[in-house]
Amino acid sequence: MSQRQVLQVFEQYQKARTQFVQTVAELATRSQNIETLQNAGVMSLLRPLLLDVVPTIQQTAALALGRLANYNDDLAEAVVKGDILPQLVYSLAEQNRFYKKAAAFVLRAVGKHSPQLAQAIVDCGALDTLVICLEDFDPGVKEAAAWALGYIARHNAELSQAVVDAGAVPLLVLCIQEPEIALKRIAASALSDISKHSPELAQTVVDAGAIAHLAQMILNPDAKLKRQVLSALSQIAKHSVDLAEMAVEAEIFPVVLTCLKDSDEYVKKNAATLIREIAKHTPELSQLIVNAGGVAAVIDCIGNCKGNVRLPGIMMLGYVAAHSENLAMAVIISKGVPQLSICLSEEREDHMKAVAAWALGQIGRHTPEHARAVAVTNVLPVLLSLYMETESSEDLQVKTKKALKNILQKCTYLPALEPLLHDAPPNILKHVVGQFSKVLPHDSKARRLFVTSGGLKKVQEIKAEPGSLLQEYINTINNCYPEEIVRYYSPGYSDALLERVENYQPVL
Repeated sequence: MSQRQVLQVFEQYQKARTQFVQTVAELATRSQNIETLQNAGVMSLLRPLLLDVVPTIQQTAALALGRLANYNDDLAEAVVKGDILPQLVYSLAEQNRFYKKAAAFVLRAVGKHSPQLAQAIVDCGALDTLVICLEDFDPGVKEAAAWALGYIARHNAELSQAVVDAGAVPLLVLCIQEPEIALKRIAASALSDISKHSPELAQTVVDAGAIAHLAQMILNPDAKLKRQVLSALSQIAKHSVDLAEMAVEAEIFPVVLTCLKDSDEYVKKNAATLIREIAKHTPELSQLIVNAGGVAAVIDCIGNCKGNVRLPGIMMLGYVAAHSENLAMAVIISKGVPQLSICLSEEREDHMKAVAAWALGQIGRHTPEHARAVAVTNVLPVLLSLYMETESSEDLQVKTKKALKNILQKCTYLPALEPLLHDAPPNILKHVVGQFSKVLPHDSKARRLFVTSGGLKKVQEIKAEPGSLLQEYINTINNCYPEEIVRYYSPGYSDALLERVENYQPVL
């Protein structure tokens, strides 16, 4: 065989290997091919190609492995069991930028599925190599490394701490200052994933100077970047008063309120989440948000969207109102109650209704004035209906019962209470009757209206346990009226009258 023929054999072998990895990488992009590839033992065929002498074959083999591992945890597990990770980590430090991106993609694809698979990546020493990649000259390599680190950190505090200990945070903060938008997005996302687990991890991110740089990007025109920036700030602010105050000191108000009007639903939701995470801590932080126009802006946002996007905004109003009478009144003045009532009626999901009920309860629980502001929107019958509805979730029933109790114990606006006399079960009814027993002794107009509207008649029909609190309330109401009036509206009184008519002997 001549030298030329030998070279042709090698060329054909190289072409076959190239065609094989390219075909597998292409097939792996379509989910219907994954099972067939898996059954054909493609993992063991790709593994030796990661050490191929031809760089493009190495890179394409890594890309194919990444696409397969990305599909499900079984294939990701096969990458771990096939001892492919140490090979990737070694090559990650040695190879060119194209291979580095492909190898980091494989690590990300494996690590995303579970804490156990992410731990396997940590155990093979990948973190140090990925952190070195954050300093690479090529932005694509930095992005791939940041993405892999974020996917490892997102699982739990231990994995997140491992990423921190490898020295990733200061380099991720540098990455969010790079000009490439895609790199900024992924680095902000990774910082969010690190911060979310504990105050200590969030403090590490803050100590690296992240907040100031994140705050500067709130008004960036790129929606996907804004999502990640707002998420990262939320994950930092949620842990403690100190961390929330640091976010506020970075002058995120009032600029963050413009995000509530963004055309991107996730930007809206993440902005409302950030405001919620700050508002929940103290009355002072809530007051700062009120002063910046945050309550009115959140109410407008809730009115302009539907479903889960509304959730953090509704919760934020509840947190603000819970702090004090004045803050609850700020929600009322900004017309928050009608909007929450709409959410309670409009939303289909029980968890959405439950949060709206909780927020209304936080507003109405302070004083009779607050309770009246809630009651006049005709929300009490809706809350009662949801509480009594057998198909309502347990959480919705608990939240509506608590909201009803909170509002009823303060409500002295009788027209809103009267419909509940006819429909409420005994455990709610006692609160309704209790409020009538407080108001009627001091209001003659209300006493008259209570008779003409049928309220007094309904009270006489209530069967209360002798000596119970409910019976005491009924006695207090009855003592507001002449005895003959009470008798007149008592059950069986008309029968007694008819019997007297029958037994009456006229004087002739």
